[in-house]
Amino acid sequence: MNKVILIGNLTRDPELSTTNGGASVCKFGLAVNRRFTNKQTGEREVDFFNITVWSAQGENCHKYLRKGNKACVTGRIETRSYEQDGVKKYAFDIIADEVEFLTSPAGGENAGFADEGAPPRQAAAPAQKVKVSELKPLEDEDLPF
Repeated sequence: MNKVILIGNLTRDPELSTTNGGASVCKFGLAVNRRFTNKQTGEREVDFFNITVWSAQGENCHKYLRKGNKACVTGRIETRSYEQDGVKKYAFDIIADEVEFLTSPAGGENAGFADEGAPPRQAAAPAQKVKVSELKPLEDEDLPF
């Protein structure tokens, strides 16, 4: 099984292009912090990945993501090789099946995105304070299960 899940920050704005066949493809870089710090420097090391997203999902990434945004990418690893100065080199790319935006448009994390065309969310009503003495005990028939 070839499956990868990465959570990190975009290293550059997504770049959108179209193939000769008319398919949309979006590419961006993702920086992912390692779990542990380097014992010698005390700093957290970072891994950098090239992400490729196809079709409408790629168009959405181009439209909503920017450098520095946090995203969760689920996909697969694809390898490729090329020759540079007579030396064969290998590269690893992540082909995304899903991209979840973890930075809201206002810049706060974990706020999520509303569906396009959906009505704006209403603010939650302020909580009302109730005294314990005002609470009535629940009867078995009041329970939903």
